[in-house]
Amino acid sequence: MESTIIAPPPPSSLAVFREDLFKGKVLFCTGGGSGICKDMTEAVLRHGANAVIVGRKLERLNEAAKELATATGRKVLAVQADVREPKQLQDAVTKTIKEFGRIDFVICGAAGNFLAPIEGLSENAFKTVISIDLLGTYNTVKATLPYIREARGSYIHVSATLHYKGIWDKNSQLGVVNQWVFLGIPHQAHVSAAKAGVDALSAVIAVEEGPRGVRSNVIAPGPIADTEGVKRLVQDSIYGKHPGKALPLQRFGEKADISNATVFLFSGAANYITGQIMVVDGGEIHTGLGAIRSYPEIVLKPLPKL
Repeated sequence: MESTIIAPPPPSSLAVFREDLFKGKVLFCTGGGSGICKDMTEAVLRHGANAVIVGRKLERLNEAAKELATATGRKVLAVQADVREPKQLQDAVTKTIKEFGRIDFVICGAAGNFLAPIEGLSENAFKTVISIDLLGTYNTVKATLPYIREARGSYIHVSATLHYKGIWDKNSQLGVVNQWVFLGIPHQAHVSAAKAGVDALSAVIAVEEGPRGVRSNVIAPGPIADTEGVKRLVQDSIYGKHPGKALPLQRFGEKADISNATVFLFSGAANYITGQIMVVDGGEIHTGLGAIRSYPEIVLKPLPKL
């Protein structure tokens, strides 16, 4: 049987794109105080932009802003706002315009998640995630759209791959999926519903705002190492024992993989791309969760010639 080849780690975006790619540009990022969105923000800063990071916890935001500014030499403004509250977002946008005079890029990344079966999921818990992820994205777009139109700018909405999965039919003799997209991941009804809505919202924005020079795309991260999502969702799965084995590229993603996708989608190289969902997952949606039995052995083991 052939040995597997693990995909190399992601390069720095600076090794691929010009350092001054976003000089003079301004990023507005919800959820930018931590996690993947913080790394996405840092990548845009490293290419010359300034940024505003928005979140509910001001102490965390201030700390993140200081770290980002120190690491990149760019200006980073921390603004406290709850994306569920339109007035707070409007105030955050006003502060952004007062400080920088423009908004070119928006990352809608504020999100909430936890594990819960539908049976144990309260209406309030479901509503909370929908309000943060989906309504929060809508509120962010509404608050920033006049300035994104003016700049002919771009939106990136952070989704997930939870609602794209196929499920392996254990009764199948072939050991393959019996159906494919939009089936479901256990204990993720709330976030799957929210992210499916985010995907649809982005597509509508792309259609309505494209004639005004505005682009809207989605980045859907797969399993990303060193994130809470991976720690919570895969610790008891096959991934916990053999990280990356069930992915075609044989490794979990890194935050830099998402950062590189961010720089690309905001760059001029993507100026003809809108209304799309960029899945960054090493091919996991095609093979993950047992979609193909004994992957990758099934494709590496020699078969008789016919």
